[in-house]
Amino acid sequence: MSGTAERDPGLQPERTRLAWRRTTLSATVVTVLALRTALGGGASVVAVVACALCCVCWFLFLRVAHRRIRGLAGVSVPGALVPGYAVVAAICAVGMAGWGAVLVGVG
Repeated sequence: MSGTAERDPGLQPERTRLAWRRTTLSATVVTVLALRTALGGGASVVAVVACALCCVCWFLFLRVAHRRIRGLAGVSVPGALVPGYAVVAAICAVGMAGWGAVLVGVG
């Protein structure tokens, strides 16, 4: 019996596409919770600014994720993620976490 199995080239892009969708959903939940926290009780200026920055990070992440998901659709061998997009996605994820922490500290 051979030790190597045939690789299905369609599985990796599908897993990657699903991972981007899961991450986008998580980012959306974080943003909705940030909106709720910032606007729930007496909205301070710091909370509104932190929420606005969290929303900007979410929108930028959503753009990168949508572009990557679209790039993975219908191809058997997807291209590599553009390094600039990877940097934007990482900065947005860290930014959402940071602004979320600010909102928790303010609230």
